[in-house]
Amino acid sequence: MAELTLFGYQAGNSLLYRFDSRFKLLFLFLLGIGTMQANAWPLALMTLFCFGLMRITGLPVLSVCRELRYFFILLALIFVSRTLTTPGLPLLTLGDLVITRHGVYTGIIVCWRILLIIGLGLLFISSTRTSEIRAALVWLLEPVPAIPASRVATMISLIVRFIPVISNRMRETDAAQQARGIGNRKNPLYRLKKFVIPLMQSVFRDADKLIIAMESRCYTEKRTTVELSAQKNDWIGLFVVSGVCLLAILL
Repeated sequence: MAELTLFGYQAGNSLLYRFDSRFKLLFLFLLGIGTMQANAWPLALMTLFCFGLMRITGLPVLSVCRELRYFFILLALIFVSRTLTTPGLPLLTLGDLVITRHGVYTGIIVCWRILLIIGLGLLFISSTRTSEIRAALVWLLEPVPAIPASRVATMISLIVRFIPVISNRMRETDAAQQARGIGNRKNPLYRLKKFVIPLMQSVFRDADKLIIAMESRCYTEKRTTVELSAQKNDWIGLFVVSGVCLLAILL
């Protein structure tokens, strides 16, 4: 049975849910720029800001960390590569491998930035319906020439909709492999093969079912979108987020 996942819309009525989806996309863009330009102290302030938003939204931090546990492996690889490839004052020497102080610092900063952007994206996905995301993307892309706004928006909204589906399939596949004792095999390539192939098969099967359902309902890209309306709170939020990003860049 599929478990609940945080990689999808979570029903709620907090302040973040009441923002216009167009403004939330702009918030995510501005905070992403500020995060990529920020150093240690600004990152700490933006992390507190992100934790505050999670608390307002009702997302438990421990559950978020548990959902991202596999992503931490990728962050560890990024950190190790940074520590070994960044020149600077040696901190530790292990044969031909030299770990530098600057490499450790940049590795922490890079992983911190990536993790913070992932957290901000998770906040956006959990507080915005896919129909609202599609409507915001259509509104933003329509002025751009040579881009089919409705088609691109539909594709992106389907990708967002499939994130929790893939997460649930990963859990089901992992549980099935553990029940068959495959997790006890010593060969990591064998375990990876037995995990990835069934996972991809189930995901593609779900995608085929979705396509058939959309075709049977005569779904087209020309559909009535959600009506969007900017309110006073949206402009106040834009002012606050712009100030946070400006402080993160200048500090």
